[in-house]
Amino acid sequence: MVALDPRINAFRPEIAAAHLRGQVEARRFVEGARHAVIEPIADLRRAPTHDAPLDTQALLGDTVVVYETTEEGWAWGQLESDGYVGWLSANALGTPGPAATHKVAVPRTLAFPGPDIKLPPAAALPMGARLTIARQDERFGVTENGWHIPAVHLVPVKARQADFVAVAESLMHAPYLWGGKSSLGIDCSGLVQVALQAAGVSCPRDSDMQELALGTLSPPGRLKRGDLVFWKGHVAIARDNEALIHANAHHMMVASEPADRAIARIKAAGSDVISVRRL
Repeated sequence: MVALDPRINAFRPEIAAAHLRGQVEARRFVEGARHAVIEPIADLRRAPTHDAPLDTQALLGDTVVVYETTEEGWAWGQLESDGYVGWLSANALGTPGPAATHKVAVPRTLAFPGPDIKLPPAAALPMGARLTIARQDERFGVTENGWHIPAVHLVPVKARQADFVAVAESLMHAPYLWGGKSSLGIDCSGLVQVALQAAGVSCPRDSDMQELALGTLSPPGRLKRGDLVFWKGHVAIARDNEALIHANAHHMMVASEPADRAIARIKAAGSDVISVRRL
């Protein structure tokens, strides 16, 4: 059998997705059930415990194919957006409803319980959260459950940002969080994925996957806005031929810095640039 990547293929020794029958070994194979993420952010962890490593996050409106739910309230499944597999709290999942009509296009917005910004917010929603707007007035998009979201923070779900680098730049100074995908915390590949998805570009989750899937090789000494610069386990976005933006553990946030300085600093820590990919 060809070895499959367990990050994006739903199999464990105990259980596997039915479509993987004949490709992996497991004690039982099951058909999955589609669920919708109903929390603003849902952590996807490597094991069914709150102190397990955070691998990525699902956002409101994402869909998950769930293959197992434990008595302790954990769901093991696969995100439909990027194929990532892991454990989520079953409380963060619900029955899929009508198709999303809009998505959040700013780093973070607030959902108010009525048409008044002085009301205590019902939720804070991250960039990329997907919603079904039942009606819209001059100020708010209103969901079926009564959330009032500033209309200026929403765009149609099929809208595409013209410049994905500008999307990344809007997340400047967001704190670094391994596995994070929002302005509350984000990692290097999460920044690339969130920015590219806002521009309508399909993007894998981890930097090694991104290097294999995105763009074409480009000379490392001739950076252009939007180039992706890869190290082992890290990725940055070129703002121009002299500057990079990346979520990194040196600054512990999304930061911009001269490309030559970042390359030298990371090399001193033991890692050379392995490729530059141009989209």
